[in-house]
Amino acid sequence: TYETLNKDLTSVGDIGDVKDKILLWQGDIVTLKVDAIVNAANSKLLGCFIPHHNCIDNVIHSAAGLQLRDECNKIMQSQQRDEEIGKAKITGAYNLPSKYVIHTVGPAIPQGSKPSNRDKALLVSCYKSCLDIASNHELNSIAFCCISTGVFNFPQKLAAQIAVDTVEEYLKDNETSLKH
Repeated sequence: TYETLNKDLTSVGDIGDVKDKILLWQGDIVTLKVDAIVNAANSKLLGCFIPHHNCIDNVIHSAAGLQLRDECNKIMQSQQRDEEIGKAKITGAYNLPSKYVIHTVGPAIPQGSKPSNRDKALLVSCYKSCLDIASNHELNSIAFCCISTGVFNFPQKLAAQIAVDTVEEYLKDNETSLKH
């Protein structure tokens, strides 16, 4: 908590670029004061185990504290299997300024390969699953990282287009509490 309070936090109202309910912001996701941030997780949901690794999974788990890994472990013990690609789970955010973390596992693209139609559909499913959870928990704001674009090798431009298109379509087609 002390570390969080001493960070330069960003609220939804501090973000300028707006396209209807979609805001574009570049920065450290663990400094966002929103209802939920999204973690591009691995299938174990337990965070990255490579010390000081700069992946979003490690950054979020490190900033949130051990309580996050403990809650994820309880979910995985109860589930008794790896998390499916395209699905999502919600946890508390603990030492983060957000209220929740929504964890989703995106498709991994082999180095040098292009995403298949199935990979694209799974990435769409990641966003929809997170939006469903946010809506079901009556959240007003959710912050997405670029799912699968780091160590999972999904091309960034294509992933960004899929993200924006999926969120726009979801907001248009669904009753939701989401404002941003």
